[in-house]
Amino acid sequence: MTRPIARVLALLEILQSGGTRTVAELARRLDVDERTVRRYAEHLLDLDIPVRSVRGRYGGYRLAPGYRMPPLMLTDEEALAVLLGLVAGRRAGLITTSVAAVESAVAKVRRVLPEALGRRLDALLETADFTSPARRTLSAEAEVLLTVAEAARDRRPVGLAYLAGHGGASERVVHPYGVVAHSGRWYLTGFDSASGEVRTFRVDRIKAAEARTGTFETPDGFDPAERVLTALAETPHRHDVSVRIEATPEQVRAVFPPSVAVLEADGDGVRTRIRAQRLDWIPPLLAALDRPFVIERPGELRDLVSALARRLAERAREG
Repeated sequence: MTRPIARVLALLEILQSGGTRTVAELARRLDVDERTVRRYAEHLLDLDIPVRSVRGRYGGYRLAPGYRMPPLMLTDEEALAVLLGLVAGRRAGLITTSVAAVESAVAKVRRVLPEALGRRLDALLETADFTSPARRTLSAEAEVLLTVAEAARDRRPVGLAYLAGHGGASERVVHPYGVVAHSGRWYLTGFDSASGEVRTFRVDRIKAAEARTGTFETPDGFDPAERVLTALAETPHRHDVSVRIEATPEQVRAVFPPSVAVLEADGDGVRTRIRAQRLDWIPPLLAALDRPFVIERPGELRDLVSALARRLAERAREG
């Protein structure tokens, strides 16, 4: 669903093209009913935008003669920050609107910039490349993301319609502690009424969100980003891996980030717990760490490490 404010701005964009637009035409172009068009026009009036109502057979709405939105005044650095933010956010998969909406926003910013600055930014956007591949834009809707973010800021409960990864749908009330962006996805973490525990939810799986009455307090010292990373590392997978490594936590974290592994102090070493669908990526990382280790489970990982060691030894002899 497009946010109402977005449609109000879309109405303004149509009216700025000039002339009188009938209510029926506006309703068709905005995909709303005529009563809603009138409400949007009232919103524009509340913003001190001079929308004029024209009566009669061909009546409708128009802007007062001579009215133009004030130009967008940005310094070179501000314009660069806005445009690169839009482009980078789209590539990272974190912008929840459509690709067309991003391109439209870039074009609007570009149109109101001074010609010389616009040419320079065009050159950057046309020649810039990225070492990381573009991520697929997720289907999380902007309305959902903004609703849960606002509820987290205001410490208000939020009702969610959630579709789990296995396909099960549920209704629940959550105390949102924070919203976190990680690896091209948005996550919501907070106290879940359905389970009575702190849970993490993928925002693109939230089908509807509605702020509820009341307030709550976030636990002291709660770190939303750390909680999301821990939740991802503890997500059930096919293999439950445990490796005791004679290294410091900092050394282990250099190859096994928080989103991958949970670390536990164990004497002079660190017990590293990993939940994984596949095991073949773990032996090379253990080799790269170059510290003594003991594989506690599963036995299949020992076989993979031994096979990697044999291949490395054979290639070293060949050299």
